[in-house]
Formats: sequence, C-alpha cells, structure tokens
Amino acid sequence: MAVKRFKPVTPGTRFRVGADYSEITTNVPEKSLVVKIKKSGGRNNSGKMTMRYLGGGHKRSYRLIDFKRDKKDIPATVATIEYDPNRSARIALLHYADGEKRYIIAPDGLAVGQVIISGNDVAPEIGNTLPLKSIPLGSIIHNIELNPGQGGTIARSAGTYAQLSARDGKYAIIKLPSGETRMILATCLATLGSVSNHERANQVKGKAGSNRWLGRRPRVRGVAMNPVDHPMGGGEGRTSGGHPRSRNGILAKGFKTRDKKKVSNRYIIERRKK
Repeated sequence: MAVKRFKPVTPGTRFRVGADYSEITTNVPEKSLVVKIKKSGGRNNSGKMTMRYLGGGHKRSYRLIDFKRDKKDIPATVATIEYDPNRSARIALLHYADGEKRYIIAPDGLAVGQVIISGNDVAPEIGNTLPLKSIPLGSIIHNIELNPGQGGTIARSAGTYAQLSARDGKYAIIKLPSGETRMILATCLATLGSVSNHERANQVKGKAGSNRWLGRRPRVRGVAMNPVDHPMGGGEGRTSGGHPRSRNGILAKGFKTRDKKKVSNRYIIERRKK
C-alpha cells in the first residue's frame, strides 16, 4: 500500500497525491454481498432540504461487511483484497470452508490465500478474531466490540488500531486511537492487527472536484452568512469578535458537550488527549 504523485498536467493534478491501489486484486465485487444505495441529496420525502452540503457524487453500491465475525471455528481463505467506496479501509472477501462468503475489513498485511479463523481459543495471528480475554497483553487490535455480540464498532477506519494494555477482573483495558483508555468487557471480540490502507493519511485531493465526487457540496462559513442564518453572521466588512459557535448557538473550541452523567463515563480511565 503506497501513494503516488501525479504529473502536473492540469491544475488539479499539480499537488494531488493519490493511492496506487497495488494491493487491490479485483475490481468486481461479490454479487451476493452487494446491495443498492439510494441517495437523498439531503432532501426529505417532501423534497425539502433537511441536511445542507450534501448532493451529487458518484453512484455507489454497498458491500455487506461482517463486523461480528461470529462464524466460530470455521477456517476461511482470503480470496480477494478489494476497494470499498463506502469506507477508507480495504476489504477482504473470505471463502469459508462450508461454502459461505463474507466481506471483512482487511487488516494490514493480510494476503490472498491466507487462512484466518474466529474463535475462543484460536492462535493470536493477524486477521484472527478472539475474545479480549484470550488475546495476549500488548497486542495491536482493531474492529473491537463495545458490547458482546454487537459487532465491532471501534478502530475500523484506515490505519487505525488500539492496544490491549491490561486486564482487570471481567474487564480488559484498551488504549484507543484517540488516546483514551477505557474498560471493555473481556468477552467482547476483537481482531488482531491494524486496519489496512494506513497511507491514506498522506493523500491530497488536489482539487475541489474530488469532494464533489464524494457527494459533498461546498460548505458556507458562518461568518459569511447573514445574521438571520447564523449567530456569527452579519457585520460590516470582515467583522471579528463574538464567540465561535455553531448554527444552533452551541459554543465551539473547547466547550464540552458530553453529558456529565453519561453511563459510560465510569468505564473511561483516561480521557482522550486534547
């Protein structure tokens, strides 16, 4: 997985840094695991815009991803490594020994032909999924469950990973990508390794049109609006002053919006770094 620079034959390619897709083995997805996506363009059922700055974008199909990895003790062979337009990571197509096919988020270093497995007592190798109580301390993990059977919700985007720091009774202590350290039930599943496509952080889009391909329309700054549209709007010329805040008046830049009575606070040992 690497990035490539483009020759500056147009203004849009002058600073563009893109992926080279060298790890991709096929560009045809598994038909049985693909469903349609219907885009709304930010409009509701009566055609009224309810979300701004959405619309357009290239047509996509959704690949059904197995975040649960609940097919226990059945070995699966990696058939392909594929591009997924709906996420930053690469995905891998697994062919299970019983004939079933599933997509998973591809860990870094996973190769075609490799055999991986999910279970309680399987080897702690890249791509294998185990409960946190069975993973060696210090291991790099991703696709971590918050609740048993829920499916992985933590560390799923390109290049991310968490680390299993310790175990305390029925809880495992995890250091998350944000820097937060928290407790998670040791019966929750996690997958060994870090998520693929870590070079994505080095990519540069090069032009505004790249955002339009992704379905993102231009975003208007609050200070450029009128007073009726935004708390920071209006004024003669480039007016400064006033606290930075959202369209709804919620303060930005340091104002904490997390509920002080949130139930999960008791599981957080150390808050994320500012």
